[in-house]
Amino acid sequence: MQAIVFEEFGGPEVLRLKEIEEPHAGPGEVRIAVRAIGVNPMDFKVRRGWFEEFMPTQLPAVPGLEAAGVIDEVGEGVTGFAHGDEVVGWVRGGAYAEYALASNVVRKPEGVSWDQAVALPVAGETADRVLRELDVKKGETVLVHGAAGVVGSLAVQLAVARGAAVIGTASSANHDYLRDLGAVPMAYGEGLVERVRAFAAQGVDAVFDAAGFGALPDSIELRGGTDRIVTIADMSAQQLGVAMSPAPTTTPEEIAAVISSQLAGIADGTLRVRSDSVLPLAGAAKAQQKSEGGHARGKLVLKP
Repeated sequence: MQAIVFEEFGGPEVLRLKEIEEPHAGPGEVRIAVRAIGVNPMDFKVRRGWFEEFMPTQLPAVPGLEAAGVIDEVGEGVTGFAHGDEVVGWVRGGAYAEYALASNVVRKPEGVSWDQAVALPVAGETADRVLRELDVKKGETVLVHGAAGVVGSLAVQLAVARGAAVIGTASSANHDYLRDLGAVPMAYGEGLVERVRAFAAQGVDAVFDAAGFGALPDSIELRGGTDRIVTIADMSAQQLGVAMSPAPTTTPEEIAAVISSQLAGIADGTLRVRSDSVLPLAGAAKAQQKSEGGHARGKLVLKP
């Protein structure tokens, strides 16, 4: 099968399209004939070798955490899924390929595209988890940094559904989009504290930083401390005393239930995701380069 492989750590140029041996479903696994691959910031961070201390990578490696497609092999012990089921989920051994193995998948509803479905496993779980960590309640005001990205835009919608008022930072080109999602758009950068206080004189009740571009000092000022601020992207969090959201601690079944609920929201129109670019598998380096630049206006998707 064709797959994207990197044999050393480095920039996007280390990604190569190669012919490699097909994987086969083992116990507790299904094999997915891949229709769409999600590109996430974690992908370029692993490629750069930034997580080796915590999550060593065995080279050569196939990148990618999530894929959507059709089950074409079912391993021993798998129940509830069969050959031909359309699913989306978290893969083992890399997603940037024509076939991928997975042990935690959910069904893709009719009316939800492959591109929409593959936007959810990583981003949807992350947005839900952080809002629960922040304990966002009805009537509160939440500040979301990077609100126009995939994680940020899902967080905006989920917080609005909880009854919170949401302020979302983004470039001016994304302000209409944030208004459509129910947020008050705000330009990021110098003067942010004053702009937020003009809308929320008492500050904000919680901050979700999905951007990672130096917004934490302003967030601390707006909160009057580090309580109820969570980042998923700013590596200076520890020095500032801000919580950095860890990997999921809930069970695979609980995570699958979250994504199934979000897929149902996309199917009935109560939840929205948007694509930035859909590229062929050979465009993986270009997709990761755009992800690393931090200005993707939606989900980056690869198609085998």
